[in-house]
Amino acid sequence: MAEAPGPGRLSLYKAVGSAPWKEVFRQGCLERMRNSRDRLLNRYRQAGGNMPRRSQNTLLVQEVMEEEWSALQSVDSCPEVLTQLEELLDVAELEEIQQEMADQERCILREYEKSLQFDEKCLSVMLAEWEANPLICPVCTKSNVSVSGGVVACPCGLYLPSHSPELTVQKLRACLEDSVSEHSAHCPHTPAFSVAAGPEETPSLLMSCVACDTWAVIL
Repeated sequence: MAEAPGPGRLSLYKAVGSAPWKEVFRQGCLERMRNSRDRLLNRYRQAGGNMPRRSQNTLLVQEVMEEEWSALQSVDSCPEVLTQLEELLDVAELEEIQQEMADQERCILREYEKSLQFDEKCLSVMLAEWEANPLICPVCTKSNVSVSGGVVACPCGLYLPSHSPELTVQKLRACLEDSVSEHSAHCPHTPAFSVAAGPEETPSLLMSCVACDTWAVIL
């Protein structure tokens, strides 16, 4: 179902004689595309992360234009509105609006791809730092952690009492790398680490990701 036009556009639609209708439709389409960013990115991911290579191939443009056209036609409180809407049926002008929306769609996808590349770079840097000795603290990502008697500590304040006396820096590193790799298999974003504990519970090291809304107990 096409969503109803917002209050701002509705007032423009009703200002018969003063509003340039083709421009109103154009601006409405562009605004609806901006507001459909999440839907566009979901469609992009479902397509395997492949951006349309030809200008006439789009993921959401036609759908958004049809929704906006339906919203315009629903504003039928004044007969003059419907009369002026008929003037929009100029193929060349609609194709021009469609091309502008296709450009906006590609711009949104390019920005998303750049953000993914940045996250992948951050993840590579994080893994590279963990592979080098000593082990970088996963919480502050600045200081080195120490493991002694199974206790994990860092100058940043990280302190995890013994979960296992056999825990070593090498085992902790492998545990962190496995957790990050498992997460990256289904989400391209960089996870964060934190410490959590209840009033009478032993602190635990958690890995979480706001992008995919997941979390896991590491230690």
